[in-house]
Amino acid sequence: MNCEIKFEQIWRKSPEAVDFCPYRVCPIGAHSDHQKGRITGLAIDKGIHIAWSVKRNGVVEVVSLQFEKRAQWHVRGVSETRDGDWADYLRGATLELGRRYPLTCGISGVIEGSLPIGGLSSSAAVTIAFLSALCRANGIRPSENEIIEVAVASENHYVGVSSGKLDQSCELFCRKDHLLYLDTQDDHYELIPAAGHCKPWRIAIFFSGVERTLAGSKFNMRVDEARSAAYALKAFSGMGYGKFAQTCLRDVPRDIYEAYKDRLPEPWRRRAEHFYTEYGRVMEGAAAWRAGDIETFGRLITESGHSSIYNWETGSAELKTLYEIMCRTDGIYGGRFSGAGFKGCCMALIDPAYEDSIRRSVREAYISAFPALESNYSDYVCDSADGAIF
Repeated sequence: MNCEIKFEQIWRKSPEAVDFCPYRVCPIGAHSDHQKGRITGLAIDKGIHIAWSVKRNGVVEVVSLQFEKRAQWHVRGVSETRDGDWADYLRGATLELGRRYPLTCGISGVIEGSLPIGGLSSSAAVTIAFLSALCRANGIRPSENEIIEVAVASENHYVGVSSGKLDQSCELFCRKDHLLYLDTQDDHYELIPAAGHCKPWRIAIFFSGVERTLAGSKFNMRVDEARSAAYALKAFSGMGYGKFAQTCLRDVPRDIYEAYKDRLPEPWRRRAEHFYTEYGRVMEGAAAWRAGDIETFGRLITESGHSSIYNWETGSAELKTLYEIMCRTDGIYGGRFSGAGFKGCCMALIDPAYEDSIRRSVREAYISAFPALESNYSDYVCDSADGAIF
């Protein structure tokens, strides 16, 4: 791997280990984990590798093959103020891990991503791969739930992204050829195996070629709008309510939403509508997967994508176009944009018999719509995979 070669070039020795964390896709359940909803997930056989060795002096020194700046800090001296670069997720993770365990050793490491950035939760994957290395270097063995808590806290408190635990849970709990069915309210999950009679399927990833956008700042606003809807619904109905930051739509029964939804400001109503309908789609999707009904599961993925666009109101012009192209392409069971929806990629479950025609048709239609992105567009077909092992 390139990360091993780069490590040897920098430190003039071979790395002691190479750790891996897969990327993830969330077929159904998007934009609901921060409201304590239910989600589904699949890890894929592409992800983040980190080639690393122990540094006994406690210094962390990491290089990314995707970004230019080399980052460095001490495990017991992480600044409370972020630097504003790609390594902030890792600084935050070091800080959060150090609050739970004594850290004495750092690492030198080279990080390599196997797909373009955007939509597959590369930030969570790089954080988990890094934590795997840092934990091993210090001889500590946190539980999977502790790692999820550390990684989520890094995003929420250090980086400042109001995300839930969907990404990290998928990247740790998933297993090959199984659908993760997780309730983020109590962390109970089930790994549902693909039924033996299920039609063949693979996971297609279509990268829009858009990697950076100012619209990403809208993510936190969408979360606040959903919390505002929950807070208002509690007030309208006479339910007790506490702190705004601890309020979520899962606290509010759907019948209360139906009774008072017309009193909500339209943006808040749309966020709530997405949550309640997505909650139902997740349960229906889990049942369809268990029954081996890939067509119904795919239809629900597409419906989830529609709700994310029209109720959650996210998605760039490029990703919306990709979504529309997928909806009319033969051989795609279902698809939606992946991640927050402001940049990156779309995912789809496809019939492998149509793989070549799907890739050709989607590319031709997308490049026809956005010819300036031809050199940046790319597509991949992946299989499901095991989550990271601690």
